[in-house]
Amino acid sequence: YFNMVEDMKKIRVFCRIRPMSEAETSCGSIPVVDCLDDYSVTVETSRGLKEFQFDRVFNPTSSQEDVFQDISLIQSAIDGYNVCIFAYGQTGSGKTFTMVGDKDLKNPGIMPRTFRTIFHITQENSSKFDFKVSMCMLELYNERLLDLFVSPVDALGKRIEIKKDRKGLVIAHGAETKDAASAEELLALFEQGCCNRHIAATMNMESSRSHLIVGITMESRNHTNGCVSYGKLSLVDLAGSERVAKTGAKDEQLKEANSINKSLSALGDVIFALSTEQVYVPYRNNKLTQFMQDSLGGNAKTLMFVNISPASCNTEETLTYATRVKAITNTAQKNSESKEIAHLKEIILKLKSGQPVDDDV
Repeated sequence: YFNMVEDMKKIRVFCRIRPMSEAETSCGSIPVVDCLDDYSVTVETSRGLKEFQFDRVFNPTSSQEDVFQDISLIQSAIDGYNVCIFAYGQTGSGKTFTMVGDKDLKNPGIMPRTFRTIFHITQENSSKFDFKVSMCMLELYNERLLDLFVSPVDALGKRIEIKKDRKGLVIAHGAETKDAASAEELLALFEQGCCNRHIAATMNMESSRSHLIVGITMESRNHTNGCVSYGKLSLVDLAGSERVAKTGAKDEQLKEANSINKSLSALGDVIFALSTEQVYVPYRNNKLTQFMQDSLGGNAKTLMFVNISPASCNTEETLTYATRVKAITNTAQKNSESKEIAHLKEIILKLKSGQPVDDDV
């Protein structure tokens, strides 16, 4: 029943508004973004007030725990579905904080919290299933997929190709995949990979210059009937798009910015095609969307975080991102209050509390 509810809305869009930064305040910027409720955001512009709807809105005071509590897709991945959670937004909008957390992981984001949740769920179900958890960790940097489980020098010498395995899962052929038996092991692998990621000083002191892709594959074997299922959880911290004229990027950073913007544009085209149910979905236009293909569309379940700045100096970028996802949220909203979803949620609550459910439900 849980997965039936999740199937009702294959693409969800959450919006997270970060607090004003000291730099924004000191240069005279003022907040122009406001939350009307848990689902609506307004932006003050030179052309008046603009309102946008999302599947969930997190205001600047929302904690990392608040954000993670509203993510219910990890169970689906363990049940054998493909799931994708990613953060989208301009440079400096808080994507890495949402997905990864702070530098010392004292305030962890979605990825570290997901590692703990995976093993919490598998341990709860260990009497019924055997589980195997494995992870690969990649970055897409200047049009190249690089393996973060090896040194940057060794990564440049490896050729990674995007292929499908015998189970139909998209894999990075040539990249290392490592097994993990605990949340601590997953976190240790993750920290190892993060040390090899490209960063640079742009609009941030430490801005991600590549897309970080964490692919977790979960295999479960049913003790009773021997049935084996495979689920894939893709956690993606996207690099931020930025206007070259605004940042003054030159040489290598200019090349990085152009590569980032190109891949984000390709991802936007794919998400729009899926949300508007177009026949052709342009996955092959970029390596980012090729690798994410089995986690976007089909039976996959997707959660997209739009991270935005509340500052007046970033109004143009905030409007751009809110407008890009408007079609997605409007399409998704059609099913949000349907009687069928409400009925299924009622069944789930009954099952959790131990109440009987009619067989003909």
